[in-house]
Amino acid sequence: MGKDDFVSGLKGMGSEARDLGENRVAIENYVIKSGRFNGRIVTVGIEIPPDFPVTPPTGPHITPCLLPINPNGATHTDRTAPSPSFGAEWQYLSRPFPNGSWPKTKRTVPVYMSFIRQLLETL
Repeated sequence: MGKDDFVSGLKGMGSEARDLGENRVAIENYVIKSGRFNGRIVTVGIEIPPDFPVTPPTGPHITPCLLPINPNGATHTDRTAPSPSFGAEWQYLSRPFPNGSWPKTKRTVPVYMSFIRQLLETL
């Protein structure tokens, strides 16, 4: 469970993750394929809960930053902050996996990465 399972799931999707220590991984050269950031290449940082896949990862950390920093936004969709765990050049997007919708039978890396894809394409 945890980070090893997440990394294994990424490999199963044909993606590689760089281990950043503790519970953190980075997916480098991630291409946003549509939306206002279409074609932008970012690195996506993910903090993997120790009990993954029971609990999904939180919102992603991104470098370079895509949005203005706004840690006091009224809702999650308005909040961005410097990343406390990935470093100053990273931005945390306070966009958790939709509450209550982490599928009971499909708690998988592809499901979580689909959430990340949709999130980045609709920023």
